[in-house]
Amino acid sequence: MRIEVLGPGCMKCQTLLRNVEQVLAETGIHAEVAKVTDVFEIAARGVNRTPAIAIDGELKLQGRVATVDEIRGWLVGNSATQ
Repeated sequence: MRIEVLGPGCMKCQTLLRNVEQVLAETGIHAEVAKVTDVFEIAARGVNRTPAIAIDGELKLQGRVATVDEIRGWLVGNSATQ
């Protein structure tokens, strides 16, 4: 599984990354976590507002920080199929 946090590295982006890391630590799910900060790559993926999060290439949310519960829901459902 690959999780990408898309954004320029602002405080909201950092919070989203911490939330992702917290969920991974709590659930024991193994995933590659990447920060995507290049604005051209972010725009090419159709992201209009940051922060954003993509899981295995699928954009899950943009424009706000996903909660720990939201991320857990995406990851637990996704890891069950892997």
